[in-house]
Amino acid sequence: MAPPRIESKVSSVSPVMDAAEKGQRYARIFRKAGTYLSKGNIARAVEVLKKGQMLAEDNGDRAMAKRFADDIAAASLQASEK
Repeated sequence: MAPPRIESKVSSVSPVMDAAEKGQRYARIFRKAGTYLSKGNIARAVEVLKKGQMLAEDNGDRAMAKRFADDIAAASLQASEK
């Protein structure tokens, strides 16, 4: 007789962020992008904003994903004006 199997619940449970943690992560991403924009590094800022957009989409946060998309568009427009 085989020994009983131990089920791991670690891999089956997806991490859930509370609202405060989400807000902190989004704010950190926006600050980081803002720092790159202020230094004129628009390409890096857009890259950071795209990562934020993917994070928001993964979290099912449509409104925040749209904010990231709007900022990506604004930064891209700023880059094309230079």
